[in-house]
Amino acid sequence: MSVSALVTAENSYSLAGKQLKFDSASDIEKYAAEIEQVKGLTHLDISGNTIGIEASEALSKAILSHKDSIVEINFSDIYTGRLNTEIPQSLDFLLPALLQLKNLQKLDLSDNALGLQAIEPIEKYLSKAVTLEHLILSNNGMGPFAGARIGNSLFRLSQLKQKSDKPSLKTFVCGRNRLENGSIDRLAIGLRNHKDLEVVRLYQNGIRPAGISKLIKHGLTRNRKLKVVDFQDNTLTPRASAALSLALPHWKNLSELNLNDCLMKSKGSLALVKALYDGEQRNELTHLKLQYNELDQSSLTLLVKVINEKLPNLTNLELNGNIFDEDSESIEEINDIFEERGFGELDELDDLEELDSDEEDEDGDEGANDTLPEDADLDEVEKELAGLDIEEDKDSEVDALGEELAATHIKQD
Repeated sequence: MSVSALVTAENSYSLAGKQLKFDSASDIEKYAAEIEQVKGLTHLDISGNTIGIEASEALSKAILSHKDSIVEINFSDIYTGRLNTEIPQSLDFLLPALLQLKNLQKLDLSDNALGLQAIEPIEKYLSKAVTLEHLILSNNGMGPFAGARIGNSLFRLSQLKQKSDKPSLKTFVCGRNRLENGSIDRLAIGLRNHKDLEVVRLYQNGIRPAGISKLIKHGLTRNRKLKVVDFQDNTLTPRASAALSLALPHWKNLSELNLNDCLMKSKGSLALVKALYDGEQRNELTHLKLQYNELDQSSLTLLVKVINEKLPNLTNLELNGNIFDEDSESIEEINDIFEERGFGELDELDDLEELDSDEEDEDGDEGANDTLPEDADLDEVEKELAGLDIEEDKDSEVDALGEELAATHIKQD
């Protein structure tokens, strides 16, 4: 049963967006009592308030009064104005309490300045959160080092879930976190071990083509149940676009592909469109987002055939910011297809670009030096991770991560 099916107004409690400031236990006492009084509480939303250390302890006790019923918690934006020393101490109360919730499936920790200073309690929690199926970690200021440790914890979680016969993670959202190429090895390992993963959103992370390519080739191609792939505002170029095109046949259930602002260039865009045309009909694909990729008329012409022959249920197509004429016959054909079907919408084409003749042939990868540390064998790295307890050999693991990240930044410069 889905999380949404379990949540009703009667068994929910929300303080969302009230901008309350909870410093002491007495500050939150009234609300903690209200939480305890809700019968069969399934959904708890504390987002948009700010919670201190002492208040976190009191809140954790209230949460534990519903250890058998809570399925979803929203802790996004709960540390505004807090010192970076307060946040990990607060998490040291909240996250261990969440581990005692027998049915917690969804957790949102977005819009909190976690970063490296709070990675230890996050890592400890994620490594053991066997009931968790949907994790949202966006705009947390992680950086590649913390991102890599998230990947480590996801791998450990996958192993514990298998031993405990629990469902794997289904949703992983980690946008606006500066993950960059340095986090990719560990993230690829972590994600590929969650066999039932359906949603991966990694938008706005500064990941370069080498990182995207490796994540796809050595990670996400193993996730055969993916429904949503979102790489918006990372850099693909033709290099990673080729890897993505080869991966498409593995993702037969894809319903959304978001590649807006990915600089696929004309060559990469054409490779993707060709892969869609050469592949099987995709009845599930409803959202295709290709804005700002230097997609040109050659890709657009073929895209008409893709929509007509391969995407019978497409409802949302985004093409703004590319290189073709707004009055192109192909655009008219796309709109005609949607009109004939009675559904389907094309975004407003108000920012199309003109092909610069001086740049017309410059369709190769940007940044020839964009590489990862000398290709780490992820199978070997995975074996090493499998032999480490979360508390065991922490220093050696951190040292190894540091060496990987240093190599990544050196080779990207």
